[in-house]
Amino acid sequence: MTKGSAEVATKTIENATAAEAYLTLMADRGVDYLFANAGTDFAPLIESLSKMEVSGGAYPKPVTVPHENVAVGMALGYYLITGRPQLVMVHVNVGTANAICGVMNAWRGNVPILFTAGRTPYSEEGGLLGQRSGEIHWPQEMRDQGSMLREFVKWDYELPNTQVLEPAIDRAINLAMSEPKGPIYLTLPREVLAAPLETFTYASPSRQQTPSAPHADPRAIDEAAEMIARAENPVIITSSAGRDPSDVARLAALAEIFAIPVTQRKPRYMVLPTAHEMHLGYNPDAFLEKADLIIVLECDVPWIPSKKGPRADAKIIHIAVDPLFSAYPMRSFASDLGITGVLSSTLPLLTQALEARQGQARDRIAARRKRLAETRATQRQRWLEILDKGRTQVPLHPAWITHCVNEVKSDDTILIKESPLTWEHLDLSQPGTFFSAGAAGGLGWGLGTALGAKMAARDRHVICTVGDGAYMFGNPIPAHYVAKAENLPILTIVFNNQMWGAVKRNTHEVYPGGYAARSNREPLTYFDTQLAFEKAVETAGGHGECVTDPAEMPRALRRAMDAIESGNQALLNVICSGP
Repeated sequence: MTKGSAEVATKTIENATAAEAYLTLMADRGVDYLFANAGTDFAPLIESLSKMEVSGGAYPKPVTVPHENVAVGMALGYYLITGRPQLVMVHVNVGTANAICGVMNAWRGNVPILFTAGRTPYSEEGGLLGQRSGEIHWPQEMRDQGSMLREFVKWDYELPNTQVLEPAIDRAINLAMSEPKGPIYLTLPREVLAAPLETFTYASPSRQQTPSAPHADPRAIDEAAEMIARAENPVIITSSAGRDPSDVARLAALAEIFAIPVTQRKPRYMVLPTAHEMHLGYNPDAFLEKADLIIVLECDVPWIPSKKGPRADAKIIHIAVDPLFSAYPMRSFASDLGITGVLSSTLPLLTQALEARQGQARDRIAARRKRLAETRATQRQRWLEILDKGRTQVPLHPAWITHCVNEVKSDDTILIKESPLTWEHLDLSQPGTFFSAGAAGGLGWGLGTALGAKMAARDRHVICTVGDGAYMFGNPIPAHYVAKAENLPILTIVFNNQMWGAVKRNTHEVYPGGYAARSNREPLTYFDTQLAFEKAVETAGGHGECVTDPAEMPRALRRAMDAIESGNQALLNVICSGP
């Protein structure tokens, strides 16, 4: 039933429960899916979903996900493609604990997720619907369940009653979607969800709209433009530009107009077409020695001070929605100018300010453009040489694997990188086609993210690349189950080097020439048994192959692509070299 006035439009449901009202509200607010790993706390939700299947009405589609890590990854991947936050629910404290790594990645990556959990029933007797009914309801209760992840969410709250249901949901969504974006945590006691409601009336659309994003101070934009106009060798360093796909064109215009090279450190998104003349690769350190102006653009770690830093006289501008990265306990990179604002508004303003200064910098721009073309040609030639050396290497070289992936993918293929996939050997032309979302370093996000991305873009290919360690962390059997159950044919490529490559590399950095570096097999960095990962996908009826011959890689990829095009998931277990 719908009623209302010019001021407030409302909808009403009758003879419902708080759980039914909760699901109805989530659907009304644009939530498409409920990625869930259920427990005893879910009873009211399951009853309501069963009722709504019969009676009709909109509600988020429930997706059974047999591990919490995969569920969070699916919400992450769905948001990255659609820009709409999704609902995850897990089982009380134990489900929360299993999901924390995924929530940490969303927190550091500024990805909004509506992360929720049940709360162990609090009432022991008295006949309250939903009260404790099993032995587990005593040992699972915590004094403060939200404390488990409070540092990694923007807001946490326990729903106390049905009276605040609508404002609590709206606040959760608004806080998740306001800049800087991030996950929230809402706990739901079983007794509250089970509470009966004769009628429930709510505003539709919501009267609690998400606030506008911060925009840059025009005076700061003008100061930045003047600094850029005077610079001989400016450089842009970024990792997370491209989170909003529309920012790719904006950054391309800015870099083009003033011939400013763009380089990425550990890129998380596709930031510029790789064919763009100002795309200067993935090694910012190569530019630090000559740069007299560094523009740090949505990048939490632009350089590693203990390894290589900027010139002492270099000017530094930080531009981000939160240029201080205020959630980080310590971060002290030099900053001569900080600009707060989303790139969607900041980049066009800066480009406009630079257009007015083209005349005074025309000669410098022309000379810089010529130098950068030479640098870029040398850089690309070096990348080709690495590829040529790796074409026939056994075990397979990551550059050769990447090149082969590049050959079979289309322009709109979605690539997920939780692997040694080499950025230098990828051709990217479209925004929103590359994601490396493990911002907090919690491994295991790739498989779930790929499934969420495929759910959001069923007409596009999704290729998930993972290391062997990341594959095991990603709970592969649950992930392959979801791919089968939800008809999500993705291709997973396991870069199997039988080691923790990052652990080995960092040990050598701390102790160059030490005992570990001189050994042939550093302790705790190798997997002593080669696992047949290709067999795991077969448990869900998928196509699996092990690739050991570099000459076979293109043909194996073609067979895998044929499999996913026919609606079946596929996995290639590629035996590759490590660092």
